[in-house]
Amino acid sequence: MELSNNPRSRGQEEAPPTLLSDLSQVKNNSFSAAQQQGYSASIFLRRKDKPEKTQQKCIAIFALLCCFAVLLVLIFSSVDIWGDDEDGITEENCRTDCRIVLMETIPEDLKGHLNGKRNLPLFVGFHTLLDIAKHSVQVVSPVWNLTPPEKETMPNTGRQGQLLFQRLLNLKSRGVKLKIASSLTNSAEQKILATHNAEVHLVNMTAFTRGGLHSSFWIVDRTHIYVGSADMDWRSFSKRKELGLMVYNCSCLALDLHRVFSFYWQLHERDYIPSIWSKRVTALYGRDKALELELNNTPAVAYVSTSPDLFCAKERTSDVDAIDQVMQSAKTFIFISVMDYLPLVSRRLRGTSVTRYWSPLDEMIREAVILRGIKVRLLISFWKNTHPLTFNFVTSLKSLCVQLNNCSLEVRFFSHKEKKDDIQHGLNHNKYMLTDNAFYIGNHNWVGNDFSKNGGVGLVALMKNDGGKIMEQMKAAFERDWIYSKSLLGNKDRFNKYRHQHQAETKEEDNWNDPLSL
Repeated sequence: MELSNNPRSRGQEEAPPTLLSDLSQVKNNSFSAAQQQGYSASIFLRRKDKPEKTQQKCIAIFALLCCFAVLLVLIFSSVDIWGDDEDGITEENCRTDCRIVLMETIPEDLKGHLNGKRNLPLFVGFHTLLDIAKHSVQVVSPVWNLTPPEKETMPNTGRQGQLLFQRLLNLKSRGVKLKIASSLTNSAEQKILATHNAEVHLVNMTAFTRGGLHSSFWIVDRTHIYVGSADMDWRSFSKRKELGLMVYNCSCLALDLHRVFSFYWQLHERDYIPSIWSKRVTALYGRDKALELELNNTPAVAYVSTSPDLFCAKERTSDVDAIDQVMQSAKTFIFISVMDYLPLVSRRLRGTSVTRYWSPLDEMIREAVILRGIKVRLLISFWKNTHPLTFNFVTSLKSLCVQLNNCSLEVRFFSHKEKKDDIQHGLNHNKYMLTDNAFYIGNHNWVGNDFSKNGGVGLVALMKNDGGKIMEQMKAAFERDWIYSKSLLGNKDRFNKYRHQHQAETKEEDNWNDPLSL
């Protein structure tokens, strides 16, 4: 038997042709199936990747839309919606030929002591504003207490406050809108006014600065304004000595003050200062760009200032800078009348109160006296809440002129008989300053905390020519009060004796010793 030379035939028989073709076909089919599966997988992955990319694009677009929406909310939330209606008054058509009137409240038992010409009563000014109101009355006041308590022994002293409150209630019947901005949250009178169609917006000063809203001003029909020391307290029209300015037919200045009101109005129910503000709260005028106008036919420039710095909208001058400009304008004298003078600021730090020296106003006075030879008179109220360190600071000021020629700095205290349980009776509540050619009237005592924490407004006017009648009236009012006041410096024991006697409560007026006789 022959053996085959084919190696494949060794030990095995050669596979039939049909079997080989079947194996080849299976191999090819397996390769095709693998190819098809790979293709299907790639198709699947591509299809899966496509919706993922689409989803990512949708997320990105949605995020952009959200950011855009938030931006729109920020922009429109800061827009003064109500202030869009300016009653047709614009910077182009507003009036600058203004009439300004000085008004005071002098308690009945002080009138006999204060010799000199009396200015119109403040309550007359407020009633005049309500008489001429046609469209809107905007009021900012730190206090709403026009109705005296039932225990008040002299009911006539609260009559003017009650009458003013009644007239505010009647604005609704005349179709006049009453809008109030305040930091109070539990005012019964505000709630009553709200039931008579008044709109009340609350400013949470505690959240912003841990302070309060001391601003006191009115705006009527975007045309007439009031700025001064008197607020919506019945004592402001009977028991406290107050001073304020009414400015009539002065829509340019009123329009700018309205922007301050709009600033407060937008802070309703907020606990932060928005980073984006409407142009309608941007100042129209300021220290570097004052309004040119006429006050009682006397050429002048004027603007509105505010405090604290956090509340100074774009282009708005701070109260401290406004005071500095008025002091710098002085050529011969600076007269200052404030309830309290204390260049200190205190703050809570880790549960304790930290007090530090607050220098701006104190330094301005020193610079004017020493470097420029300006005559300065500082009139401060003396009452039960006068801080003991007041004596130290004013003594320090007074010592500047020791052994210096052409140096004049005088300090006096205005005091009046207080009655039991009424520390504000006869209190000199004024807050103003004047020079030979300018004045500043505001809402703050000259205390560091007031300017750094509390909301306030000031009115500044720099007069041309001789200053006009308004400057004469303010100077006459100051000099009248100056004569009545008393100097207590030079003897700290005398000052303390006066202070302790002033604080002592008396049961009968006959037993009261006039401290001014000391």
